[in-house]
Amino acid sequence: MADYKNLKRGALFSLSSLALAVSLSAQAYEFEVGDTTASIYGYAKLDLIYDVNAELPPLGANAAIPLDGTPRSEIEGHTQLHAYQSRIAFATSTPTAQGDLKTVIEGDFYGGGGGQFRLRHAYGEWNGITAGQTTSNFGFILGMNRIIDFKPQPGLPNGARQGQLRYTTGGFSVALEDPANLGGSVADGFTPGGGYVPHVANKTSLPDLTLRYMGQVGNLNYGASALLRQLSVDDGVNDDSATGWGLNLEAEYHLTPALTLRGGVTHGDGVGGYMEEAPGAPAYVDPATGSVEPITLTGGTVGVRIATGPGHINLGYGYATADLDDAIDAGVANANVANETFTDLHLNYIWSPMRNVSYGVEVSRQTREIASGEDGDAVRLQGMVMYRF
Repeated sequence: MADYKNLKRGALFSLSSLALAVSLSAQAYEFEVGDTTASIYGYAKLDLIYDVNAELPPLGANAAIPLDGTPRSEIEGHTQLHAYQSRIAFATSTPTAQGDLKTVIEGDFYGGGGGQFRLRHAYGEWNGITAGQTTSNFGFILGMNRIIDFKPQPGLPNGARQGQLRYTTGGFSVALEDPANLGGSVADGFTPGGGYVPHVANKTSLPDLTLRYMGQVGNLNYGASALLRQLSVDDGVNDDSATGWGLNLEAEYHLTPALTLRGGVTHGDGVGGYMEEAPGAPAYVDPATGSVEPITLTGGTVGVRIATGPGHINLGYGYATADLDDAIDAGVANANVANETFTDLHLNYIWSPMRNVSYGVEVSRQTREIASGEDGDAVRLQGMVMYRF
């Protein structure tokens, strides 16, 4: 029952921590206020991090990996201990003639790069309608490997939160989402550090449209998602636009009570930040023609979860790559030094010695490659202690 409640609260977590939380039991403090049931729940989590061969920030994004031969690539042995991922949530449920009216407000301490409280979720649900800020409707957690790292693996649908209006019936959901947030904007060029420069005339005239269907056949849980968006620039004299689209397929198969297989694939043009750890911008402006050209992204994950002893062994791989050949041929600024491919490999063991207490140890290797072929890697050792309430 606790796992079911966690799944229903799926939008309360980033995808990586959600995948972890779904696999662990939890208990909320509940109290009655008239007809309304209110609950407070969350967790305190300590992360212990040791970067073996490259100093990374607490949120070890692939884009932060230094390239081989740069000064930062020579920094070895960096330790961090923090509790930024700790969070608290407040939820209510009020019965009505058309079903329960539910609200959620939740935050953590990853604001400002770490240490400041930030709002993660603020939404309500009633009669199939969800409105507010919550996890994108593009993708879910079936292809998500259970990892300790707060940063999800590349190639997944992005589990970040943004403003949206969603309707759900059965396993199907459709949403209108903020076009200026998660997906990113049309680029005018790239930066040597691996980022991109948004075009000054970037325009978001239409919301992004996302659709998702979730189903189950025997021991197989599966999901399919789609994304449609408009990518535009308009400086008042010259304007152009292109259609961005994306598809995601994911599945989780319980081969035996002790063995679970999972995986997913994401692909599209102009997907941008809707893919986790997207290595490229969603689109760019061709400097010769002024046309908006979407960038193709492809990614995926695969993993296995094995019950052993008091916990589980999790092994997972993630991959994401951007097709930048046309941008380089078009002469887009710094396209040859733009991020092109990211990979992650995680191996961990997570166990619970008692209810609401979890420990974990993990080793991961992450890589970054830019369009010119230069690359770098980072090995991270990480432990956790999590107390849930």
